[in-house]
Amino acid sequence: MAAVLCVPLAVSVTANAANDVLLSRNRSALASSTHNAQYVATAAVDVDNGTRWSSVAGPGTQWLRIDLGAVQSINRVKLHWERAYASTYRIQTSTDGATWTDIYATRAGDGGIDDLKRLTGTGRYVRVLALQRATAYGYSLWEAQVYGPGPAAPRSAQAAAGFTTPAAALGLTDPKRREIAFQLVSTAENSTVDWRSQYGYIEDIGDGRGYTAGIVGFCSGTSDMLALVTEYTRRKPANRLAKFLPALRTVDGSDSHAGLDPGFTAAWRAAAADPVFQKAQEDERDRLYFDPAVTLARTDGLRALGQFAYYDAAVMHGMAGLRGIRDDALRAAKTPRQGGDEIGWLDAFLDSRLREMRTEAAHRDPSRVETAQRLFLRAGNLDLNTPLTWSVYGDRFQIR
Repeated sequence: MAAVLCVPLAVSVTANAANDVLLSRNRSALASSTHNAQYVATAAVDVDNGTRWSSVAGPGTQWLRIDLGAVQSINRVKLHWERAYASTYRIQTSTDGATWTDIYATRAGDGGIDDLKRLTGTGRYVRVLALQRATAYGYSLWEAQVYGPGPAAPRSAQAAAGFTTPAAALGLTDPKRREIAFQLVSTAENSTVDWRSQYGYIEDIGDGRGYTAGIVGFCSGTSDMLALVTEYTRRKPANRLAKFLPALRTVDGSDSHAGLDPGFTAAWRAAAADPVFQKAQEDERDRLYFDPAVTLARTDGLRALGQFAYYDAAVMHGMAGLRGIRDDALRAAKTPRQGGDEIGWLDAFLDSRLREMRTEAAHRDPSRVETAQRLFLRAGNLDLNTPLTWSVYGDRFQIR
């Protein structure tokens, strides 16, 4: 018995097999959100049960990602939950931090210590993907320990210095993420991240909506262009576009150019140099699309990616179209506010969005969703953290 009591302390960081080692000790760690500066991601890998990672409160998916420093074989993960635990979660591995493979999943988590043995996985990154909270709070882990045959990779100078976790998830109320949303929409609407260069854009793209113009594709056939020019004229009665208001009222609801040709496109481009018109475009974008879409997304319990997905759908389909897409998605999934999984809900929403896009010949290219929004979703980037790389309609874009 005495021999057992004298087992070296180092054994406490090994798994059952003698050659398994703790790979995650003091590694770089990143989280989808942190409650505050006291509960950072690295607190879950410091082998100290007095410190912990904690996400922001509220429904929705959150994750903790550990960088093992090199590709490793993984056979055991030990999670020590605080009272704010996940009842549904997955353990995932990745070689690149973008494509993830499940090595464990449960819908019956009961908190405490989950010692998950005999796992089979390979990757440089290990992620705890928390899908369903068990309390009114967020998710919190005292420790997340990853084991394998090793040896553990050397720690880089960057890892030794610690890893900065992103701030608490603010959604598109955060000015940086709001700007990212505008840039993402601009790549789909205008093939550029520089949305401010598009005040003067105007053309008929043959989608049955007449002229499409400006920073979010205001259309002469869908009332928003009429609303914009009406507001511009209220702010500045003597403007180049005011004389076209009767024609815009006539063509609203059709693809006709009656009364607009010739002269309307030239007048639009000239008006685009006017700061009053530029501000009117921004304000109408926010009033008609951004503000109501983001409000609906926040009501559904969605973070930045979901808020952007709703906004982008509103720009293309209008708010009525967005609500129709949401209603269709509700047949397949629940929103986070209803107790659903945020990733599962957004998958269902994007599926519904694609079905709606396929009803219009001009919008059947799925890249706006599949190689942008779905790409971010697959990476678990629910907060639109940069850098971002995506493709739309054959063009590749990046935000650093």
